[in-house]
Amino acid sequence: MEKLNINEWSPEDRPRERFVAQGAEALSKAELLAILIGSGSSRETAVALMQRILNDCNDNLNTLGKMSLDELMQYNGIGEAKAVTILAACELGKRRAAETAEQRKTISTASDIYGVMHPRMQDLGVEQAWVLLLNQNFKLIKVERISSGGISETSVDVRQIIKQAVLANATVLALSHNHPSNNPRPSRDDDNITQRVKRACEIMRIHFLDHVIVTDGDYYSYHEQGKL
Repeated sequence: MEKLNINEWSPEDRPRERFVAQGAEALSKAELLAILIGSGSSRETAVALMQRILNDCNDNLNTLGKMSLDELMQYNGIGEAKAVTILAACELGKRRAAETAEQRKTISTASDIYGVMHPRMQDLGVEQAWVLLLNQNFKLIKVERISSGGISETSVDVRQIIKQAVLANATVLALSHNHPSNNPRPSRDDDNITQRVKRACEIMRIHFLDHVIVTDGDYYSYHEQGKL
């Protein structure tokens, strides 16, 4: 029976497409390794080749990682480049296992927000607006820029802010933008955006922590000023 190349398989059977559609956890070890090497040999697909190698390792990635370049290159379809790629992946897995998970920063005050955003904003010559997305324990998930060149009702899309929060499974968010003039006092546009974000968060049951205006050396907090 003639061997089919991976690009001739049905889309749901291709490892790379399945990775995108279903996530890495849906793939077998052989399929994940096949994505790395890209192709097999004239006799077998990348998946079949990696399954054969894993079988020789008792389906154990630790055993695979102990193989030498020469041992891997004994398999038809594995050259030096593919052997290096396989062992590099095993080494990365080993190093990841040896490292502790990165601790997320706690953001619960305007000062915390300023500490995160000031380094990003202190040298900017234009206004930028950013959203800080947090979990229920006020741990920072990520920071996203949402506008550049000014902050107004037309430049800041509140729907996009809420979308980013939902996609990140955030239950708390904070808004921050800079004033290149170095005057932290809010404008009417700043007030309008704050109220729109607040209303959207109330509808979506997301806690709106604060809106902090950042300057180089000072800040204005809507929460601290009692305007939330």
